[in-house]
Amino acid sequence: MTATPFDDFRSLLAALPPADHAASSRVSALFDKAEKPKASLGRIEDIGAWLASWSGRAPPAINRPLVAIFAGNHGAVRHGISPRPVAATANEVELCAAGGAAINQVCIANDLGLKVFDLALDIPTGDITEEAALDERGCAATMAFGMEAVAGGADLLCLGDLGVGNSTIAAALCAALFGGKGADWVGPGSGADAAMMARKAEVVDRALAFHGSGLGDPLEALRRVGGREFAAICGAILAARMEKIPVLLDGFAATAAAAVLHAANPGTLDHCLLASLSPEPGHAKAAEELGLRPLLDFGIGHGEGVGAALAAGIVKAAALTSSGMAMAVRL
Repeated sequence: MTATPFDDFRSLLAALPPADHAASSRVSALFDKAEKPKASLGRIEDIGAWLASWSGRAPPAINRPLVAIFAGNHGAVRHGISPRPVAATANEVELCAAGGAAINQVCIANDLGLKVFDLALDIPTGDITEEAALDERGCAATMAFGMEAVAGGADLLCLGDLGVGNSTIAAALCAALFGGKGADWVGPGSGADAAMMARKAEVVDRALAFHGSGLGDPLEALRRVGGREFAAICGAILAARMEKIPVLLDGFAATAAAAVLHAANPGTLDHCLLASLSPEPGHAKAAEELGLRPLLDFGIGHGEGVGAALAAGIVKAAALTSSGMAMAVRL
C-alpha cells in the first residue's frame, strides 16, 4: 500500500488498459464476410466483437470461464430488513460447497469453473445507520482479496454475490452514487412485505443522513455504506480489466458494486456486460444509469451468480460462432 489504502486503486482507475479495437474490427469484418445476411446474428455478433476487444483475441475463445461468488454479512440486518436470518448466508455457501445449489447445476450445464468466497461471515460489517461498514484499510484489503479471483487464469469472469440483507445495502450504495431516497431504490429483495420495505427505506435514509458529505467520493461511499462482497466485486472487476478478462455482472449487488467504479471512472466498466436483470426495481434503475442492457431478462432474483452463469452459455456460443465462421470464411 502507498500513502493511504485506497491510493493504489485510485492509480489503477486512472490508468486502465484500453480496448483492442483492431481485434474487435477483425471479428466484425469476419461476420460481414460470412455467408449470411448482414448483422443477422444480432447481439451474438456484438458479443463476439466485445470479447475480442477485451481479450485481444480475434476470433475470441473461451477456455477457462469462471463464476466467482462473494459472500458477506451486514450489521444493518439487525433492523429487520430481511425475512431471512443472517445464518442463511453461511448455509448457502455450504450448499454451494456441497454441490447442491442452483449455481452448481448451471455451472455443470455450461462447463464453468466455480469459486465461492466466504468474506468473514462470522463478523458482519458495521451497521451503516450509525457507523461505516468498513474502515479504509479493511475495505482496501477486501478489494485486494477480490482481485485474487482471477489468479487461476480465467478468460471469462462471471461475478455474483451472496448476503442476507444486501439488496438494502445495494440500494444505499446506489442512492449515495446516483441520488434519491431509500424508497426510490429499495425493493422486496428475498420476500419483504410492505412494513419491511418501509424499514429498508428507513435504513437507507438514515445511512445517507449519517454519512452525509462523506459519500461524495465513490470509494468512501463503498466503505461507508457498502460491504465486503461489494468491495471484493470491485476488486475482481479491476483485476479482470488489468488481465484482459471480459466480465459478466449478475444481480443488484454486483451492479451496485460496479457503479462505484463507474463513478470513479466511467470507462471502468467497458469490459463488462450485464448478464441478467433481477426483479428488484433498483436494479433496473442502476442498469439504466450505467447504460447496461441485460443479455437475459428471466426474472431471476436468486443470487449466487445464476444469471451470469446462464448468460455465460450465450457468450461461449458467441465465441464459438465467431471462430467457426472465421474458419469457413478462410476456406
